[in-house]
Formats: sequence, C-alpha cells, structure tokens
Amino acid sequence: MIIANDLRKSFKTKTGLVRAVDGVTFEARDGEITGLLGPNGAGKTTTLRMLYTLMQPDTGQVIVDGVDATRDATAVRRSLGVLPDARGIYKRLTARENIAYFGQLHGLSRAQIEQRTASLAKALQMDDILERQSEGFSQGQRTKTAIARALVHDPKNVILDEPTNGLDVMTTRAMRGFLQQLRSEGRCVIFSSHIMQEVAALCDRIVIIAKGQVVASGTADELRAQTGEPNLEDAFVKAIGSEEGLHA
Repeated sequence: MIIANDLRKSFKTKTGLVRAVDGVTFEARDGEITGLLGPNGAGKTTTLRMLYTLMQPDTGQVIVDGVDATRDATAVRRSLGVLPDARGIYKRLTARENIAYFGQLHGLSRAQIEQRTASLAKALQMDDILERQSEGFSQGQRTKTAIARALVHDPKNVILDEPTNGLDVMTTRAMRGFLQQLRSEGRCVIFSSHIMQEVAALCDRIVIIAKGQVVASGTADELRAQTGEPNLEDAFVKAIGSEEGLHA
C-alpha cells in the first residue's frame, strides 16, 4: 500500500514561487489499480516523483508498506518499481542487457535475472526485441524495456507515469493487459494518465488532481454520483471546474 499524506511542493521561478502540489492526500491499495487523472500541469508527475523519492516534499508524508519515505528512502525504493516520465534506456545495450544491468543493481543473481527477464518478456510481449540493441527502438519498444527493467526485482508496488503515452493501438492493448496482470498478482499499482477511457477501463479507484490539489476521488461510479454527471469525462470536467480537461 502507498499512502500520500498532505503532500506539498513548491518551486522557485523567475516570476515567483509556484506551488506545484498543494496538499495531495490519497491511498493506493494492494491488489488495485489507482489512477491519477488530471490535465497537463495539474501536479501528477510532481506527486509521483515524491512518491518514488526522487523529490522530497516540502511538507507531508509518503508511506509505502508502513515505511516512511523520509526516514528510510532506501527501503522504500527497494519495494518500488518505477516508470518515470523520462524513459531513458541505454541505447548501446540490448533490451536484455538493459534489464540485466538493473537486476545487478538490485543485487539479483544471474539465475534470478534470467528467470525474471523471461517472465517479463512474456508478459510484455517483447521476446522479439530482447537481443536487439535498443538504439532505434520504437516508442513502444523503449517503454516495454523501461518497464521490464523497473520490475526486474519483482517489486510489490508499481508506479507508472503515463505508460501508454505515444503507443500504438496494439501496444496500448498489450500494456493494459499487463497492468491488469500486475493487479491480479496483488500488487499496488499507481499510474497517471489524462486519457479518460483508459482510466475508466483500468482503474479500481481514481484520484482527480487539478492545480496541485485532489478535487475528487473514488471509483468511476462514485465520481459520477458525486458530480451528478452521466459519464466520466463530464464528471472530470465538472470536478476540475474547467473545460481545460477536454484539451489536456
């Protein structure tokens, strides 16, 4: 389980202080997919960066499986598998070598790395690219490789920042199936998106963020009931109080 408790984060700019995250609170449960939904610039990525300890909150707490990230960030990182907004795979390495390198960083044995690589390659449908040098990979192939290396250590908690961004239809379908498999394995999955249909199809719970704050949360049915709107897109627009969500 991942708990965000009153997270706040501000940045200094030339025009003054910008509050990117302003009191975000929610929990993501094991065996569920929790979606962070919001327009561009809402604070989703900054929130995720605090959850996976890349950034420290100005105030507030991140608790992962009962461990406070500010007190033991190393333990929290061991329990997380993260796909950040920057995919950044090593182009001179093959997909298999990218995965193995991260496995070594996590202290896995060669046998463990081989077993996890085979399992992830099957789940992500990437057997055909394992031995290829990653330079020249498509967006989908880079994303699959980045996810596989992020999960090589078999983490209980998974955080994905827009995992289907830029993917074609078939790769997106495969990615959705993979997320559902992670949920069926009892993992805690958080992913951010601004694609309404994707969130509605995948998520057990949805957290809507706008201007750095949680403006609504619940199941898709609960959000529709809270806003009095018949579909999730209309509920989303009403929750954020703006038409900007339609163009995010």
